[in-house]
Amino acid sequence: MTLKEDLRNSLTGKIDELSISIVMVELSLLLDKSENRKEHYPGDGNIKLLQAFLSSKRLEGCSEKTLNYYQSTIGMMISELEISLTEMSTDDIRNYLSDYQSRRGSSKVTIDNIRRIFSSFFSWLEDEEYILKSPVRRIHKVKFGRTVKDTFSDEDIERLRDGCENTRNLAIIDTLISTGMRVGELVRLNRSDIDFNERESVVFGKGGSERKVYFDARTKLHLKDYLDRRSDDNPALFVTLHNPVKRISINGVETMLKSLEKITGVEDIHPHKFRRTMATRAIDKGMPIEQVQKLLGHVRIDTTLHYAMVNQENVKNAHKKYVA
Repeated sequence: MTLKEDLRNSLTGKIDELSISIVMVELSLLLDKSENRKEHYPGDGNIKLLQAFLSSKRLEGCSEKTLNYYQSTIGMMISELEISLTEMSTDDIRNYLSDYQSRRGSSKVTIDNIRRIFSSFFSWLEDEEYILKSPVRRIHKVKFGRTVKDTFSDEDIERLRDGCENTRNLAIIDTLISTGMRVGELVRLNRSDIDFNERESVVFGKGGSERKVYFDARTKLHLKDYLDRRSDDNPALFVTLHNPVKRISINGVETMLKSLEKITGVEDIHPHKFRRTMATRAIDKGMPIEQVQKLLGHVRIDTTLHYAMVNQENVKNAHKKYVA
């Protein structure tokens, strides 16, 4: 067993996979600088290429969360294969993916996500002329069935509203279900971002992209009620309930939603479910998918279709109208 294998085994179960991967990448750097490193392991060159790729993606506007995921995923592969990226073959990567799935019992969705990251990385290496051809080109998309994810029913939403113990939580629930914005966008909102006359707000999405979202009359009333009751001068739209008052965090919103599960009995409450519910409702009521895509801030329409599961009864009625 090598030093790195021994270290990985000793860390497994003690810290998360992302932390383990970062440790392994740093260890590779240290070993690479060591006079006694194995000559066949081209760690320095591989790490420099990974860092250059991450710098390129950062310039393109990728979030730090995405960059950390890229570093963890690619760094783990570099650490385990110990092969120069410029010499890596399709079989090397295919075998790595197969071993990864076997050792961790990973789902097909996870393996395909890793494949897509590798594809992006090696395509970049090809574009930058570090390699002649990406070895991932011949590794095809992993096929898997998509499950229909749940949305909130009208009754669920009313139970959530009834379960709110303060005006802030009620305003958050209505804002999420009315706008379909991401929780990260919600916590970054300032009071000045809200236009009550037009019932709209500017949000900043992934990569700093800007778009408008819209809210209904109920949300307007609950937002105004919440803001009217506040006595602080914090510019954030949503803040903590206790002093010192500060902008609410994503974790703060998620904790609040988990407490609503216990209060209301509504299961599986999380921010994305509000987003998916809004999108599904909009499509079911006839909103063109392109407009839903714009509301959600999706670059690709495929992403919108994955979020919104169209009601089967509506599909049946549409068939009767347009086909039968």
